[in-house]
Amino acid sequence: MPRRNDIHSIMVIGSGPIVIGQACEFDYSGTQACQVLREEGYRVVLVNSNPATIMTDPKMADVTYVEPLDADVLTDILERERPDALLPTLGGQTALNLTMELVARGVTERLGIEVIGARPEAISTAEDRELFKAAMSDIGLAVPESGFAHDVESAVRIALTIGWPIIIRPSFILGGAGTGIAHNEQDFRQLAHEGIAASPIGEILVEKSIAGWKEYELEVMRDVADNCVVVCSIENFDPMGVHTGDSITVAPAQTLSDVEFQAMRDDAFAVLRRVGVETGGSNVQFAVNPLNGERLVIEMNPRVSRSSALASKATGFPIAKIAARLAVGYTLDEIRNDITKVTPASFEPVIDYVVTKIPRWAFEKLPGATAELGTRMQSVGEVMAIGRNFAESLQKAARSLEQGRAGFALGANSEFAHFDTTSLWHVCEMATPDRLFALHEVLLRGASVDEVSERTGIDPWFVNQLALIVERELELINGADPRAFDARRWRRYKQWGFSDPQIASLTGLDQELVTRLRRECGVVTTFKTVDTCAAEFEATTPYHYSTYEDTTEVAASARDRVIILGSGPNRIGQGIEFDYCCVHAAMVLRDMGFESVMVNCNPETVSTDYSTSDRLYFEPLTPEDVAEVIAAEKAACTDGARVLGVIVSLGGQTPLKLSHSIDDSLILGTSVASIDAAEDRELWSSICTSLGLRQPPGGVVVSLVQARSVVKRIGFPVLVRPSYVLGGRAMEIVYDDASLSRVMEDLTSEHG
Repeated sequence: MPRRNDIHSIMVIGSGPIVIGQACEFDYSGTQACQVLREEGYRVVLVNSNPATIMTDPKMADVTYVEPLDADVLTDILERERPDALLPTLGGQTALNLTMELVARGVTERLGIEVIGARPEAISTAEDRELFKAAMSDIGLAVPESGFAHDVESAVRIALTIGWPIIIRPSFILGGAGTGIAHNEQDFRQLAHEGIAASPIGEILVEKSIAGWKEYELEVMRDVADNCVVVCSIENFDPMGVHTGDSITVAPAQTLSDVEFQAMRDDAFAVLRRVGVETGGSNVQFAVNPLNGERLVIEMNPRVSRSSALASKATGFPIAKIAARLAVGYTLDEIRNDITKVTPASFEPVIDYVVTKIPRWAFEKLPGATAELGTRMQSVGEVMAIGRNFAESLQKAARSLEQGRAGFALGANSEFAHFDTTSLWHVCEMATPDRLFALHEVLLRGASVDEVSERTGIDPWFVNQLALIVERELELINGADPRAFDARRWRRYKQWGFSDPQIASLTGLDQELVTRLRRECGVVTTFKTVDTCAAEFEATTPYHYSTYEDTTEVAASARDRVIILGSGPNRIGQGIEFDYCCVHAAMVLRDMGFESVMVNCNPETVSTDYSTSDRLYFEPLTPEDVAEVIAAEKAACTDGARVLGVIVSLGGQTPLKLSHSIDDSLILGTSVASIDAAEDRELWSSICTSLGLRQPPGGVVVSLVQARSVVKRIGFPVLVRPSYVLGGRAMEIVYDDASLSRVMEDLTSEHG
């Protein structure tokens, strides 16, 4: 079916400011939609309020309104622009809720504007908990026992009938806002009040809690001809009870049998058809009882989501781009796969690697906040890593977090090494940002896979994988000498995801020596290609990940190239604005005739869209990983081509910290010396003094003793400011010696 010719202009609604649960993944999806719709010849009208996004660049849409995302404002714009259609499914929950408000006001009907991508009836059925439950009953799919309430007293009566524990799920909400699990009436009343307030329609689902069950989600797409595909299956490492945005997730699902997966696939398609999502992508979430395999439908999102961005990057299947084309009439079989150029979008992606996502939190910026995870999303970003197996991808993801860890297996350097057994088990059993590393410590001390799985609810398969990594770790601790390794043994540890700094720390050797020994044995990084088809067809788009095998797939080129280091995971103080800078650098380099090479590990961003640069490396931003990318790019130069350099000044603090590990001659733009002069407090102070500029009295210290000496001279209160930090991280005003001791201990600890 060809593109629709009865519509000529389309309004795209963005997601507005970055908030927890709705971040730059919608800049990625919105940017793709605008590009595709313009390629198809439509006039695109964009409305968004976030100036840090790529999508609000003037050239992304024909008309861009940087205005508040408010129904009154949108009504004024619609009356002025008179688009033929409104596309709400690429701007997160904000765009969906605004569209439904416009429909309720009669604005779209009065102006003759069609809602495409997902009809209002479908949005209501998916987002209104009561309608969704009824829809699932219609098609014979089970959901948890539940009832609906619009006031606290009605909610209490339902809860008492169902029995504790109870989970509250408001309708039309984002990132688990207003959700919670209650184990008694007192807590329930408070949560019910919060949930009703969070729902735009004042409705909550009072549901029997199934915390502890296994959680899965399927990213699915459907077209107007009723063709359906599963883009990606995703399994949560953490059991139900932790918001999927706060859970470690793995793709493809690891613990489903083929029979179970096919049944879940059929259920997901049935959900799409009953809800009425005629075109585009959706996310369907399931819970599975680990004791008997009982499967329940939890919810669906009739739009692209953070999981959609993850699935797109994990498979190379651009969900938002294809969803936009489906919305204007194309069918899946009519859309070509960008990567293979020969397969259609109806060809379900198949991957021959494992993808692991780990969220990134910012509790250190929120003094007094309890670092416990639950049904309300609290992460501010995430990292993604690709490996040939789960262990490799997990260890790569762990070091991508930029929290001072060289991987999952840390030996005696674990921050939990000093915990007593009781305290350690408490941390393992409670969902927290650092639980993964507490699990490492308890396994290192000899806990069995069965005990860990039983006490945490984490599937035994995942726990066994962690235990196998620990076995390799113990080999390195207990006498393995890299100086005696042959190539086969080197490759073994590298394929288990161990970084050179990890091996050096665990064996007591110098890191540079470890790297040299490995390379002398001929064990070097090889790069494989994300191709959507498990190498069944040739991939034309160079989108790479590292592993340790025999051949590399980085194509040779006779063009000079420049490497851009991205900003890594989003966090408070380093977010979408740095991705904006990196994307523009890639665009300019292309315009200048150079090959642009992007290195980043954030699945939410435009920079990790394979079409942004000439080559994309989805890799951790660490000295070792960046050095391997540089080496691969140098090796791929032919006919006199060169790696002209590396740009470190556009991705925020992350690439700046890497500048010392890169050859000075390769640093483009601001030199390493100038970076140090601005970031190192002592050097900066010296420059100010030499220029005769006044500064507050103080001093540069590296220990508590030195800090006390400075305080003795200048007196309390003092402001403690670390070097090389972003967004004021770890800065604190200190009023007494006890606080000074605490702050200095945090700053001088490895993971502080």
